[in-house]
Amino acid sequence: MPKRILIGTVVSDKTDKTVVVKVERKVKHPMYGKIIRRTKKYHAHDEDNACSTGETVRIEETAPISKLKTWKVIERVQIGKTAAVEADV
Repeated sequence: MPKRILIGTVVSDKTDKTVVVKVERKVKHPMYGKIIRRTKKYHAHDEDNACSTGETVRIEETAPISKLKTWKVIERVQIGKTAAVEADV
């Protein structure tokens, strides 16, 4: 069975080698048909303590590492970050 991969935002990096990642998905309400947002938090293993709060990361499902951790950070995604370029006038 393939490992699930999710993309989310780091909301906490206070614990050692662990980050809490908030993953948001959009679902259609079964009766009313309106699109609603559902969020879930996952504890992910961050070996180098490289991730900080507010970053977007990609996490992958793994074998259980501890009671809460069954995910690990595979990469930091740089979505929405652009460099400012000065124009020569």
